[in-house]
Amino acid sequence: SEAGNLLEREKQERENELSVLKKQILVGAILSVIIFLGSFPQWFAFVPEILNDYFVLFALTTPVQFWVGWRFYSGLKILFKYRTADMNTLIAVGTLAAYTYSAAVTFWGEFFSRGGVEPKIYFDTSAIIITLILLGRYLELLAKGRASEAIKKLMKLSAKTARVWRDPAGQANGASGQEQEIPIEEVKVGDIIIVRPGEKIPVDGEVLDGHSQVDESIVTGESLPVTKGPGSKVIGAAINQTGSFKFRAEKVGQETVLAQIIKMVEQAQGSKAPIQRLADIISSYFVPAVIGAAILTFIIWLIFGPAPALTFALVNFVAVLIIACPCALGLATPMAMMVGIGQGARRGILIKEAAALETAHKTGAVILDKTGTLTQGKPAVTNIWPVADQTNDQILKVAASLEQRSEHSLAKAIIEKAREEKFVLFEISDFEAIPGKGIKGNLLINNQKTPAALGNRELMKALGLDEGKLEPKIQELESEGKTVMILVQGNQISGLIAVADILKPETKPAIEKLKQAGLEIWLITGDNERTAITIGKQVGIENIMAQVLPQNKAAKVQALQKRGKKVVMVGDGINDAPALAAADLGIAMGEGTDVAMESAGVTLLRGDLNLIPELFNLSRRTLRIVKQNLFWAFFYNTAFIPVAAGVLYPFSGVLLNPIFAAAAMAFSSLSVVLNSLRLKRE
Repeated sequence: SEAGNLLEREKQERENELSVLKKQILVGAILSVIIFLGSFPQWFAFVPEILNDYFVLFALTTPVQFWVGWRFYSGLKILFKYRTADMNTLIAVGTLAAYTYSAAVTFWGEFFSRGGVEPKIYFDTSAIIITLILLGRYLELLAKGRASEAIKKLMKLSAKTARVWRDPAGQANGASGQEQEIPIEEVKVGDIIIVRPGEKIPVDGEVLDGHSQVDESIVTGESLPVTKGPGSKVIGAAINQTGSFKFRAEKVGQETVLAQIIKMVEQAQGSKAPIQRLADIISSYFVPAVIGAAILTFIIWLIFGPAPALTFALVNFVAVLIIACPCALGLATPMAMMVGIGQGARRGILIKEAAALETAHKTGAVILDKTGTLTQGKPAVTNIWPVADQTNDQILKVAASLEQRSEHSLAKAIIEKAREEKFVLFEISDFEAIPGKGIKGNLLINNQKTPAALGNRELMKALGLDEGKLEPKIQELESEGKTVMILVQGNQISGLIAVADILKPETKPAIEKLKQAGLEIWLITGDNERTAITIGKQVGIENIMAQVLPQNKAAKVQALQKRGKKVVMVGDGINDAPALAAADLGIAMGEGTDVAMESAGVTLLRGDLNLIPELFNLSRRTLRIVKQNLFWAFFYNTAFIPVAAGVLYPFSGVLLNPIFAAAAMAFSSLSVVLNSLRLKRE
């Protein structure tokens, strides 16, 4: 498909970009080391003499300046075009000043030595700054680019073919029709489609005949399978479990729910504002200040400097621009982020992109999906309600004995509970599953065949029994979002069993921690208002968004963002993917779907909600380190600006020596690396 090709192209472009960066860093690193060794013959006597030659150093630096560092010149464009500056501007101005000045010294050295100034070169400064900052970019790009993978995974979810009923002329509904397997793209609205057990439903439509249980969790996020019969709606990509049925196609191609979700993920990812980097913000103030300082230095030397004043003015003007370019700036953010991401991974928090760490600590609101996030995502027995002289154990044992032949997901919950109690089940014969109603059979209890049944109100009607007396209890359990089954033994109702998706044990304490951090917590669910409020009360969430359709989740996130809040969305299903992509930060649960994980910036490997407060804590600490790194990156360089401007000259005759520049670079880079590693100890 067209979208698939587009994603393939994007992936290719990203890989090409990474491979170009890799080559540039490698070339830059090798040349920078050679240039550095050649620039300080007094330190490195073992270096061949040819490398001390200025012309050789010029030849080695030129490819680094213009091929390895070409991407930084976009910073000059915004300086001239928009009168603003970012990190690229600072790098372009500083490295070009160093390179141009050193080239001038190489070709016209006598112009500078006329004033008794020993001309110095700064080729090493320019080359090392470009290479180190490019390394920072490479580290960042490596973590990015998972967004399109999410959409690719979504595309793979839909069925590839459909089994339709058509007559030889290709008409649907033909009396003389036959089954034909056709590619999904050829399915038309109105086609009659046959679905067998275990198959994916190809497109959206309405059931005509047959009954089945359908697992729609892939799209709706709800963990319990849904009973389908004539008149029920089915969703493409959902998985048919037990029965087979025919349905009429109503929405095909770009109209299906899954296609709409894909579209929304694409839109959400495209509309997210890129995070403005701290380094860029600082640079936008720092660059004009440095250029101002350099111009001021030039004017002061031109007016008050010794002869030849122009030479001194030029040398010091360039020196200020060179020293101000902080080499460690490019490493300040990526280095801290890399260590922070590593620390997260050790705790089971997978952070896909550095921006996620930057966003987390600014969060104002957290939206939590219910199924699979707050809850376990699978049904479990929650209540047993005996009638007459029955006990809980008897009810459970009889129900589990009936269910041992059933394939229904609720059956698994009841059998699981009976296993925990280590019950020996009764033998069953004449088992019958009644679609949409329940099951019945004969159980061998005390060597006697006893008819038994388990199901809903419809089954009671079919058996001629009245559950009226139990109706208040049934409704009470149903209002809590539980599925209630009525058990019949002999010819009378003997009890109720309720099954529901239960809360994870860590849900409540995790929400407490988030509230203590001053965050606004929301619960989002497709459930009805009553069930949602009940769950909210249990875990301590007052803000509820109930009956939210999968395609409306992203809109709810955007509504909160419009109130000026940074929103974190936590979810686990495909239906959460658009909301995860739209949020300022998406967090996916580790046992959730691949698509949710690809759409989110962070995945919690253990699916433990307690990791969310940990993530916020890690984000805060990492950002603190980034700020300290930026301070150190600028500190040494800023401290040397007065020396570069020639403050020491009247007292000691010292102008900025390249050794000062090299030392400032080495110290600031070392400070940044060591400071980032502190994250490991905390």
